[in-house]
This record gives sequence, structure tokens and C-alpha cells, in this order.
Amino acid sequence: MRTRTVALPTFTLLALCCQQAWAGGIMLYEIGTDNAGLANAGAAARAQGPSTIASNPAGMSYLPGTQITAGLQVLYGDLSFDRDSGTNVSGRNSGNALDPIPGASFFVTHELDDHWSVGFGQYGDFGLALNYDNDWSGRYFAQNVSLLGLSLVPSVAYRFNEQWSVGVGIKAMYGILKADTAIDRSPFGFTDRADGQFKYKDGTWGYGANVGVIYAPQPGTRIGLTYTSKVDLDFEDRLDVKGDGRLLDRINNTNTKIDTSVPQTVTLSLYQQLDRQWALLASANWQDWSEFGEIGVEVDTSALGAQSKTVDAGFKDTWHLSLGAQYHATEQWLWNVGMAYDSSAVSDSNRSVILPMNESWRIATGATYALNKDTDVNVSWAMIWLDDMPDNQTKAVSGDRISGQFDKAWIQALTGNMTWRF
Repeated sequence: MRTRTVALPTFTLLALCCQQAWAGGIMLYEIGTDNAGLANAGAAARAQGPSTIASNPAGMSYLPGTQITAGLQVLYGDLSFDRDSGTNVSGRNSGNALDPIPGASFFVTHELDDHWSVGFGQYGDFGLALNYDNDWSGRYFAQNVSLLGLSLVPSVAYRFNEQWSVGVGIKAMYGILKADTAIDRSPFGFTDRADGQFKYKDGTWGYGANVGVIYAPQPGTRIGLTYTSKVDLDFEDRLDVKGDGRLLDRINNTNTKIDTSVPQTVTLSLYQQLDRQWALLASANWQDWSEFGEIGVEVDTSALGAQSKTVDAGFKDTWHLSLGAQYHATEQWLWNVGMAYDSSAVSDSNRSVILPMNESWRIATGATYALNKDTDVNVSWAMIWLDDMPDNQTKAVSGDRISGQFDKAWIQALTGNMTWRF
């Protein structure tokens, strides 16, 4: 059997049993916490709850006693592909490829003494899930694609003095990759055979780290810097090919390795308290997508058989800028609002229906209500606008082509969480 090695960058639309959002690369900002209502503004500097484990572990040093945050989230939207006259494959439009998916996260922190704090987080910060109609015109490029990740992050923080704090978290990420794609058994229209299909599925562990620092030059001002390392997930499975005939024998049961890489990131954030009621927040974020160039396996057919090859996505680094504000309306009510821009990791000419990402604009808001001095409830909402995403892909051998665009694509996230202090 032949072995194919594929570098599949971690694109993000979804993390099952976790959260999902659409960022530039695509990475996740919304993970079932109040950060969703700020569009990631100030994430590495806020240090306002246990979810700081995900955004900057140094923030745990600002949390007294023992604190727990548990969150739920649902993400829904519209990612529908409309074919145009350039498509030469029978079939229809894709339908909405994004199904509503629930998720959850959990964080706990504990202050050991005046300097040391420890914590643990469970959340999803990357993933993709697309569910196209099986008979759509792009079925030979993708039908169902799922890349799901769950991170387990034990963390520790140390506070040197009133100005400086550092933190580190060791990330153990479990990833599941699943892909179903149709195979054209009648290339060039010479015969009338039903489609074949190949399936791929595997789960594996990868490891990395979150490292952060917070500097507070004066009361009410915090500057946070966080680095998240790359995580490698090495998937391996044999292609499960369905369909009779000699055409597919060449690739059936082929051992296939897919090396998935979650890119390293750097985030710089500011939290500035203006007065007793108002605070301003901002973030700038970089994601190292240019290192990863291939996104999956493509099966192409001819009258002599079938062959598989890797698909180069032509990725580039992405940037995120966000600005937000917090307003303490009363002792019990805190209002969050934010907006953000994310650049795209792929140009229009390189976009794939496997990974239909684009630059995005995000608006978000949320409110936290203090039930008492030890318990808070938060509800947040975010709207991510992706706009039109043109796509034109052609297979070299069969000439199968899908052409059109995702029209006015958008995603929304609705998040709720509670925080308890002991």
C-alpha cells in the first residue's frame, strides 16, 4: 500500500463539545465565556475570571480564593454555496453547510498564597464542521468535513509584585478528523455509473503550551502578552473506498497520514480603567498560518483508474484587531461591547470548499449580572460577517469543476456562563 502524507492546517469553524467561532485563520475566540461579548478585546489583559486560563494564564494571579466558570454555547449561521455557469458537474447548490451545534467549557482556579495560583481549563479553541448536501455540485471536492479539537490545560501563575505576573499552561489537545467525499466514477461522461465515496476518520493527541505575562504599570491599567505554541496532530487511517469496479482499486485501503498543525499565535492586549464605571479594552493578534500549505486529500479519476494527491491552500499569516468597552451600570450589572476585524488566511483564488474562510468583521455584546457577591451570570452574543466568498476549483485529470460563491455568509454565537467564588 502507498502512503500519502498531507499537511492539513487547523481551520476553524467548530469544536464539538467545546465552542466555535470564525476568526481569520480560522481560530476560536468564543469558548463559552464572557469574552464572546467583547469580540476578544482585552482578552490577554482582563484577568476577570477563570477563563483567563485560555487567553493568558498569568491572569490567574489576580483571582482570589477558588473560582469556577462553566459555560454553554450554540453557534449557528448561513454558509450556502450557489453554483454558477462555470460548474460542469451535475447537482444543485450546497444548502446551508453549517448546522447549529452546542458546546461547553469549564475552568477552575485556586489561589495558593500571595504569589502562586493554579488552575485547569477544558475548552475547544479550534475546529471545522461542514455538512454539504450529498448530491451537491461540489461533492467531488467535499461532502462532510469535521476537524474537532478539545484542549485540557493545567496551568500555574506566579505574581512577583503589584506590577508583574507570569503564567504557563500545558495544553493536551485531542483531535478527531473525519471526511466523506464523493468519487466520480464516470469521468468525462463516457459512462453512467453511480458515484463512489471515500471515508477517512481518526483521533489523536497533540501537545503544546500557553505562556503569558501581565504588566500593571499603575492601578487600573494592565498590559497582557500571550504566546500559544503550535500543536501537531498526526492522523493516520486507511481510505475506506465505496464503489465497485477496477477504477477505485488503486486507492482503496491506502494508508494515509494527515499531519494537522494548529498554528502558533501571539496576542497583545490592553485593559484601561477610566473611572468607576467605564473601561476600555483592545487586542492585536497574529496567527502563523503561512507555515501550513496543504488542506487535505483530493481523489481524481480517469478511464484508467483513480489517484490521490494533496491540495495546496496557499495560506498566509492573519491579523486580528479588536476594540471594546465595559460599563458598570450598577453594582450588579456589567455591560460588555466590542468589535473586531480579522484578515483572511486565503485569497479568493486559493479558496477551497473544504475550507471556505474569508476576512471577517465581528460585532458583539453581553451582560453580566451579579446574583450575589460570589455568583455571576453572563449572557453574550456575537455576529461574524464573512460576506461573499467566491470559489473556483478544477481537478487536473477529470476536469471536474465547481464554480460560484458562498453568498453573504455569516455566523452567530450565543453564549451563557456562570462563575462561582469560594
